[in-house]
Amino acid sequence: MTSRTQITAIYPGTFDPITLGHEDLMRRAAGMFERLVLAVAVGHHKKTMFTLDERLAMAQEVAAQCCPQGNVEVIAFDGLLRDFVRTHAGRVVVRGLRTGGDFEYEFQMAGMNRKLMPEVETIFLTPGEHHQYTSSTFVREIATLGGDVAEFVSPGVLARLNERCRKGG
Repeated sequence: MTSRTQITAIYPGTFDPITLGHEDLMRRAAGMFERLVLAVAVGHHKKTMFTLDERLAMAQEVAAQCCPQGNVEVIAFDGLLRDFVRTHAGRVVVRGLRTGGDFEYEFQMAGMNRKLMPEVETIFLTPGEHHQYTSSTFVREIATLGGDVAEFVSPGVLARLNERCRKGG
């Protein structure tokens, strides 16, 4: 038995693209739980820069590099988070909070998730100080406008972003 709690945690998001802030939270959550599932959402409500397959590939690459203990799985999901969490025997949902502005939305979502799946807890993690203002939206916008985003994403993600932006988004 290790010191980690024997619980499966689910970390959902669109990860378009996955940033160093996401990586920070993934690494820390993987250290807290026996199993962490990075749930990459299809993202019907968002127009994504990268396809689901591209986002899965980037997330798998980052997970392999940042969590060598091998307890992170990257899986696509579509539909209600509740159904995904139950299918994968999740007991905890991990959400990131960067700023106070995130709190109100995340608090409401946690409340609704508690109504839909009362057996599951939501935990909030804040990224390290270097990543507090990093968001996928900002990274996409800066990259699209020709700015340097190397300090916000891993080298593999940076290469994909630069290639996509050279092709015109």
